[in-house]
Amino acid sequence: MYSSLIKHIESFLSKNPTLQVGLDEICTEIQQKLPNYDWVGFYFHHPQKQELHLKAFAGKPTDHTVIPFGKGVCGQVALSNQNFVVDDVSSQDNYISCSIDVKSEIVIPLFVEAKNVGQIDIDSNKACAFDQKDVVFLEAVNALVSAFILRTNGPL
Repeated sequence: MYSSLIKHIESFLSKNPTLQVGLDEICTEIQQKLPNYDWVGFYFHHPQKQELHLKAFAGKPTDHTVIPFGKGVCGQVALSNQNFVVDDVSSQDNYISCSIDVKSEIVIPLFVEAKNVGQIDIDSNKACAFDQKDVVFLEAVNALVSAFILRTNGPL
């Protein structure tokens, strides 16, 4: 499933949609095709503030459209530049709850020319939903998004 999703994303982005349309498509495809991916979103760094802003998502709406750096899993990734896999969100002291149904989360930073510009964030209603295959898959998704941004000079 992962490889067919990567091919679909690559093909879709090759048609040069706007960045917003591309991110919306990626979120929707991933959320619909992978059963453990209950919420999929892209957050991008604000150019002047140490905040993440939600740019695209698929799943239930969230109140967390702006996240300060350092707060929650996403905010920690904005500072650390490291992948973060949480098997049980209730074990995280610095967790921001988007839904009482969420049990696990994975956040992978998005780099453009070696600069962390945002991240892909996935929530699952199942505990321990993510493993190394998910990390590799989401890193590949982010690499495609990064290449697309560079190729199209897409605004963040």
